[in-house]
Amino acid sequence: MPKLKTHSGTKKRVRVTKTGKLLHRHARLNHFLEKKRGSRKRRLSRVETLHGSSARNIRRKLGV
Repeated sequence: MPKLKTHSGTKKRVRVTKTGKLLHRHARLNHFLEKKRGSRKRRLSRVETLHGSSARNIRRKLGV
């Protein structure tokens, strides 16, 4: 079997921790920020952990 290539877009957007968790940024924080509440912007600025089937699919793309 040939080696699988890592998905380039995914490796730019997702970080794998030492324990194997997948971290990613929230969406909706690039523009139209005036209409969003400060609390919402602070919540969206945090890094989020991927869980479940989406994490499994991303792991497959990353080859982890």
